[in-house]
Amino acid sequence: MINFTNSRPDPRTRFYISPTRMVWQSEGASAPENSERLLNSEVTQSTVMHPGPHCILRHNGQAAGLLVDFGRELHGGVQFIVGETTDHKPVRLRVRLGESVSEAMAEPNQDHVINDAIVTVPWAGTAEIGSTGFRFARIDTLDEGAYLEIMAFRAVHLIRDLEYKGSFECNDERLNRIWTTGAYTVHLNMQDHLWDGIKRDRLVWVGDLHPEMKVISTVFGNNEILPQSLNLARDEAPLPRFMNDHFSYSLWWIIIQRDWYRHHGDRDNLEEQRDYLLALLEQLAGYDTATLPEGFLDWPTSPNKDAVRAGMYALMAMAFDAGAELCEVLGEAADREVCLIAAERWRGDALPHEQVKTVAALQALVGAIASEEANTSVLAQAPLEGVSTFYGYYVLEARAKAGDYQGCLDVIRKYWGAMLDFGATTFWEDFDLSWTENAGRIDEIVPEGMKDLHVDYGDFCYKGLRHSLCHGWAGGPTAWLSEHVLGFRALEPGCTRLEIAPHLADLEWARGSFPTPYGIVKVTHTRDAAGTVQTEVNAPPAIEVIVRH
Repeated sequence: MINFTNSRPDPRTRFYISPTRMVWQSEGASAPENSERLLNSEVTQSTVMHPGPHCILRHNGQAAGLLVDFGRELHGGVQFIVGETTDHKPVRLRVRLGESVSEAMAEPNQDHVINDAIVTVPWAGTAEIGSTGFRFARIDTLDEGAYLEIMAFRAVHLIRDLEYKGSFECNDERLNRIWTTGAYTVHLNMQDHLWDGIKRDRLVWVGDLHPEMKVISTVFGNNEILPQSLNLARDEAPLPRFMNDHFSYSLWWIIIQRDWYRHHGDRDNLEEQRDYLLALLEQLAGYDTATLPEGFLDWPTSPNKDAVRAGMYALMAMAFDAGAELCEVLGEAADREVCLIAAERWRGDALPHEQVKTVAALQALVGAIASEEANTSVLAQAPLEGVSTFYGYYVLEARAKAGDYQGCLDVIRKYWGAMLDFGATTFWEDFDLSWTENAGRIDEIVPEGMKDLHVDYGDFCYKGLRHSLCHGWAGGPTAWLSEHVLGFRALEPGCTRLEIAPHLADLEWARGSFPTPYGIVKVTHTRDAAGTVQTEVNAPPAIEVIVRH
């Protein structure tokens, strides 16, 4: 084995993926020849003889070009395997990668990545370009008279090759697709570290990681990427700085640490956080309502400063609840008492929720207001309005706490499901159902007179093509369906005691699996003729399972 100093292996695996569909190609004298040869091509190497036929691009007075669909959102770049070229010389091409057809056909977003570039491809050789999130790729010749024989054009897909240990299946195929899509959305963002988005926001945003953490625990189990990402954020923000320079993100760091420990029982990781955690809790305990820094919840809530402040009070209570639980595990009795007092103080100081779903959900989850009241007066009112792909997860959690499981399934089907209806294979940074009126699909050229979901919409920092169509924080329904429909909930750290409390609502049956440190737990729930749910459980002997209906 060759030993390279100052190196580390890439945790990701490299896959080659051929296009599945030709979406568009130039016409007339510069129309591509044999373009269908690029679909599902088995060519892996340029050869001296390069027997064909292969796809040919000729620049006959106008650019020759084509646009392909790889079938689903990917992370990585594209590779050309080239045969003949003009005079055996390199040929210049413009390559555009996009999460939608519209992005690849226009001027793609270039923040954090290069989605639009000129690449020089060799005669009888190979060339690669790109490190981004994309599904569609457009190629155009640039030079007059250029001739290019493309033996293969394929995506170079980089992803951690992980087993999906968790699963979900029920009699509603729409919910099955949503569970799988949420899992894949988060999976794609598990790159060098846990990112927020694979095209834009390829960063470790701690405040955005909580839904991703829940999905990772539910689908993949204990994975090194979560602690590594949290440690990266911790180490680049020595106290008194806040993580990512957002006050609320340091609060989420505490909450994530608590929920990760609950599921996995990783005492070594928790001990590594001890000094920073205790110092952070001490710093937070010094704030009151007059000195609390300005916070951030999610973008749609941000213009309403009163609502944001009310949400921050609830988030403070949630963080101190988590801190108290961790201090108890660490044997820090005095710090635990400080956390308990602080949590009750921030709960008691609850501000009006301003009829904002995000804030009402947080307040209900920490017990600042009754969950039934929050659900009746705010969350169930116009249930598809005022929901974001990020904090929509906490709206679902709060409605489940109020026992409104049917309302939750309806929102998941209609809100997250609508993205699938318009061609999504991953869930988006944000979404509003009103956008879909007279709108075209993201996987087609938008017909004239119709709205473009990617070009025409988005808000705040994600307007138009800057809008990310694969954002990890949007995967919350995957974790929610496993926790509330299948009913999995850890009662003791490491899932040594595991509750299974299914809530099928209008479903006839549901089954699935759940990874724990002791192995995979499998359940099947079936509604009998009398309407009673019958449950079968298969669990490792080290786990005490408590079934509640």
